[in-house]
Amino acid sequence: MGTTALNMHERMDGLLYALVHPQKPMVTTRVLDLVPGGQNASIAVMSYSGYDIEDAIVLNRGSLDRGFGRCMVFRKHQVPIRKYPNGTQDKIVGKVRASEFPRGEDDPRWPRYKALDEDGICRVGARLDPGTIMVNKHSPASTSGSGPVSSDFASTPLSYKAPAESYVDKVGDKFSSRHGQKGVCGIIVPQEDMPFADSGICPDLIMNPHGFPSRMTVGKMVELVAGKAGVLHGHQAYGTAFGEEHGSADRVHLCCQALVERGYSYVGKDMLTSGTGGEPLMNYIFAGPVFYQKLKHMVMDKMHARARGPRAVLTRQPTEGRSRDGGLRLGEMERDCLIGYGASALIMERLMISSDAFTANVCQGCGLLGYSGWCQNCRSPEKMADIRLPYACKLLFQELQSMNIVPRLKLQDF
Repeated sequence: MGTTALNMHERMDGLLYALVHPQKPMVTTRVLDLVPGGQNASIAVMSYSGYDIEDAIVLNRGSLDRGFGRCMVFRKHQVPIRKYPNGTQDKIVGKVRASEFPRGEDDPRWPRYKALDEDGICRVGARLDPGTIMVNKHSPASTSGSGPVSSDFASTPLSYKAPAESYVDKVGDKFSSRHGQKGVCGIIVPQEDMPFADSGICPDLIMNPHGFPSRMTVGKMVELVAGKAGVLHGHQAYGTAFGEEHGSADRVHLCCQALVERGYSYVGKDMLTSGTGGEPLMNYIFAGPVFYQKLKHMVMDKMHARARGPRAVLTRQPTEGRSRDGGLRLGEMERDCLIGYGASALIMERLMISSDAFTANVCQGCGLLGYSGWCQNCRSPEKMADIRLPYACKLLFQELQSMNIVPRLKLQDF
């Protein structure tokens, strides 16, 4: 996310993200220089605190307080104006004034109407608290029968406004460099606990070094060295991948030589001091500026919980997705962890009891599923027994039978 368009404050998109402080990258190309889509972050490639495993990143709280990664979210709200059988329809009335309440501005109902403008819709720049009325829409008390239509009804078919919300980075938000090195924030550390260089520079972001070997994103390391040299010389580095022998692209060895001229390491490594222990770290740390992008996957839009709710008609399992009030999926890898741990009762509870437990009739003679205490294969109700199994398992047996594959169940008493 960044600056989507020059008229983004006038647009009425369903959902629009905008970065509050977009920046030009220190290492750029002719095309990337035109669209500000992120911020220059001072990163340190090191393992820190254990909260950076599996591509997680450590963020500096001081950087967040200064505006790193802060974004605005614009959502479109629609208000339908319905017409009813008796000729009446909804209407949007004007502003509600404090004088209309018995106690004026001291009335407890007045704060809900404070954001309304003269047209009955919340004004631009108004603060919207929970419970604030955004559109003063009135619906008729009676919508059936027939009656006269008043002349003061609004004729607007649809009315909408887009309130803006300010999002500050939280644990769980997703970031990425321009090389596909995406990661989720694992912890936010106070600036006084972050490592710092002799120059006083404290990294905005700490990245785990295990993200480099298998992915081989050499461009990110080149960007860090070129960006570091560009900062020291006060100009943007030109980092195209199509630099000829006599082209305009910055060469890596020239950037490294520029670092040496300024008193830095040829490979871009610095000596950092621990923010918690106050002692120099044992190894030199690869650190410098890298252009980072904030992605739209934010934890505020994804957090979801459910105790019970709707189920799918076919499988009788909980529905999928936050918008459908779905359940939290326990996937194959989570199941493997539970198997390795030996938590058999938890596996039973998660995968059957809390999912799609079903009582099925099974014939002890032929091992096929019955119905209402009757075995259609044996033509007898004598050897029927009830067992508990997942409904998806029963569905699988029936689908296999439709393909002339007949699974049979052997039952034992416990």
